[in-house]
Amino acid sequence: MSTFLTPEQETLAEEIAALLIERGETVAVSEGTSGGLVSAALLWVAGASKYYRGGGVLYTLDSRIALAGVPRASYADYRGTTPALLAELTEAVRARLDATWCIGESGLAGPTGGRSGAPPGRTTVAVAGPVTRAEVIETGTTDRGENMSRFTTIALTYLRDAIREEPASAQA
Repeated sequence: MSTFLTPEQETLAEEIAALLIERGETVAVSEGTSGGLVSAALLWVAGASKYYRGGGVLYTLDSRIALAGVPRASYADYRGTTPALLAELTEAVRARLDATWCIGESGLAGPTGGRSGAPPGRTTVAVAGPVTRAEVIETGTTDRGENMSRFTTIALTYLRDAIREEPASAQA
């Protein structure tokens, strides 16, 4: 048992690892407000080198542009992360790291809201790969640490569910 993951996060990470290894698939991570916890959970499972391609905490617009190669024009009227923006970022990281899947997360951990007026406790989560989708999820709390942990659980669940939904790919 780890000291930094919840039991639910450990279970999710183990399930994701087993699915990816069984299918010969890989994952990359583009996270923001979870601060590296999504990657930490996936790397916590022994044998992570079989499926984890890499990732980053893309917390600022400059990091998204420099590390993921998302065009600056995508952020011309930026007022907070939208599902469309996060889907573009997640796909860019997936392609850059040549992974089957990429899970992305970006939100407002709190205790205050964002410049767009969005409340704390709101995150956008996206998955790119054989299944691609993005959505906004709200926790209803302003507690920064609690939100970071919940965003991590949300992202891991979102990835696990997408992998389960898609039949195994031919990539090995």
